[in-house]
Amino acid sequence: MAEFNPEQFKAESGNINPLIQQKSGSTPNPLINYFRQAKIYLTLPSGGKYYNEGSLELTESGELPVMPMTAKDELALKTPDALLSGQATVDLIQSCIPNIKNAWDMPSLDIDACLIAIRIASYGEHMGISVVPPGLKEEIEYTVDLRQILDRYTNAVFNDKFKTKDFVVTVRPLSYKEFSQVSMQTFEEQRIFALVNNDEIDDEDKLNQFNITFNKIRDITLGMVINSVVSIQVGETETVVTSREHISEFLENTDKSFFKSLSDHIEIQKKAFEVPPMEVNATEEQISEGCQAKFKVPIAFDQSTFFA
Repeated sequence: MAEFNPEQFKAESGNINPLIQQKSGSTPNPLINYFRQAKIYLTLPSGGKYYNEGSLELTESGELPVMPMTAKDELALKTPDALLSGQATVDLIQSCIPNIKNAWDMPSLDIDACLIAIRIASYGEHMGISVVPPGLKEEIEYTVDLRQILDRYTNAVFNDKFKTKDFVVTVRPLSYKEFSQVSMQTFEEQRIFALVNNDEIDDEDKLNQFNITFNKIRDITLGMVINSVVSIQVGETETVVTSREHISEFLENTDKSFFKSLSDHIEIQKKAFEVPPMEVNATEEQISEGCQAKFKVPIAFDQSTFFA
């Protein structure tokens, strides 16, 4: 992340504000110089990889200008359906980071970094987190430096090569569209689990519902791994399989040790882009009231509260 440089931005984009495209023949807006301006630059954790053609417009420096939110952006984040489907997040990112032309296509490892950068541009570098410390009853607010978290994302590395036995597997992060679809499916399955735990349903129906739900969750997990695989190379030969059909057939019929090794590798890459909880040292007063001397505070980026 770097501070915004207007001259550099103007040279790279050809316009001091890329959100403004003057319509041919229209009267110039006298307020144009007072429109929102980019506040910071963002280096994408992906480095611009894994995007389809036309989905991303990289600058020469590789840093993307980030605008603060508009009132329209804030209102969109209050729509539950749009938040659940991911549409609100897509609209927000495309509004505030206009170099990302299709946010549905962005790799999932860029999502949190973009949201953090937008929050910094809109509200500043610090964010308060309210939590009830273990052993206490009242909430206490702690301050998080979002710059440090953003640096963690931009310095993380996604290892897209995986070697096991006689294979070299190339993987990719899921796109935000794929990630959202999996989240929606998981949400629906969780709702079914809630029905299974309903005491008003007899045991036979519960067992049937559980088996159906378990199979769906298994398919979701398998589908995530399959969609993450770009190619499989057999040993040192020139045989490189890229067919989705062949990769899917192989992963459904390979031994469990290979599949587990692959899924573990994907999980490790995913964790590299997760924010660890903040470690907090309690004050002497808090300890005397029964609080643990040290405890961890989880940091979550739930859009419904992150931009509140």
